[in-house]
Amino acid sequence: MREDGKLDYLEMPGGDLGVTKTFYAEAFGWTFQDYGPTYAAFDQGLDGGFDADATEAAKAPLPVLYAHDLEAVADKVTAASGVITRAIYAFPGGRRFHFRDPAGNELAVWSES
Repeated sequence: MREDGKLDYLEMPGGDLGVTKTFYAEAFGWTFQDYGPTYAAFDQGLDGGFDADATEAAKAPLPVLYAHDLEAVADKVTAASGVITRAIYAFPGGRRFHFRDPAGNELAVWSES
């Protein structure tokens, strides 16, 4: 069962997605679920995905936390001195927002609804 605030997903830059997928498949035996031409998800102990969309992809790995109530967690993030860097938006599978913590790390929080 998913819990609020627990690390739930890891999104990483995909670069040349075909090359990236081939590397992880050959080096570690990973398999992928493609979601369009620029995104491939994996499930290797922790769910995650490679994003090769040059306009959308994070420049570094993006830890993604889970929340049952996305708006409530966004409020908690800002109350705790986090900075929302991307307001709540919809994506295939749910909704999410991005924030920067006081140390400058970017994370995201997602919800299924």
